[in-house]
Amino acid sequence: MNSDPAPVPDSPFRSEPGLRDQAPQFVLPLVVRIEKTAPPARTDALQTAARAVLVLLTDERSLGDGEWAQAVRDWQDARIRKVVRRARGAEWRRAEALPGITVTGKSAEVRVFPPVPLDGWPKDLAKLQVSGTDLDDPGPPAAPDPGIPVLWMSPEVDMSAGKAMAQAGHGAQLAWWELPDEERTAWRDAGFPLAVRTARPAHWRELTAGGLPLVRDAGFTEIAPGSCTVVADHPALRSRHRG
Repeated sequence: MNSDPAPVPDSPFRSEPGLRDQAPQFVLPLVVRIEKTAPPARTDALQTAARAVLVLLTDERSLGDGEWAQAVRDWQDARIRKVVRRARGAEWRRAEALPGITVTGKSAEVRVFPPVPLDGWPKDLAKLQVSGTDLDDPGPPAAPDPGIPVLWMSPEVDMSAGKAMAQAGHGAQLAWWELPDEERTAWRDAGFPLAVRTARPAHWRELTAGGLPLVRDAGFTEIAPGSCTVVADHPALRSRHRG
């Protein structure tokens, strides 16, 4: 006899329809600054976007009775969508004038904004381009510093820089949710150090089987639903899963 499966918690990153799909949908806007003469390096842009998500989640305006807190709660009650758009010159200056937080890396600037309804983007953000954002690294990224969290990107999925930035942000958010309070505080107080790297195929297979936070894309843009894109390898989570 067949029976219905037992209920399982609804995940914000799962590809199958669930309870979160029935809630009003919100999106977290991120804008990366890409000037024609000085575009950021791809890896630095991914790392800066991931840090920007963490900075917004921990900003006092996003917590408790803060002015962004309800929007953040509404966003997290639905699908956890992030969209990265690009701006330069006057576009960037207009984006900076809107409420948000600018996070800088070595060469990248990313501004993150409080969540907005899926069809309710501010005018100056809605007109920015979202597709075709691509960046390059000047050379192979160095090995990540030992002891810092690493967001490992899949070697099997090709993504534009904008899509990869959103996925790195997903990975950082999953790591944040899973960490105990003490580790969260330590990471925040250190300024959210992290690295983004593409895993070698054999390492990727180990990572996806190791129980660490894993992003499965919902398939709204670019890639197939259910594609595994990022594993969040925070040292505290690594030791817990291995223990």
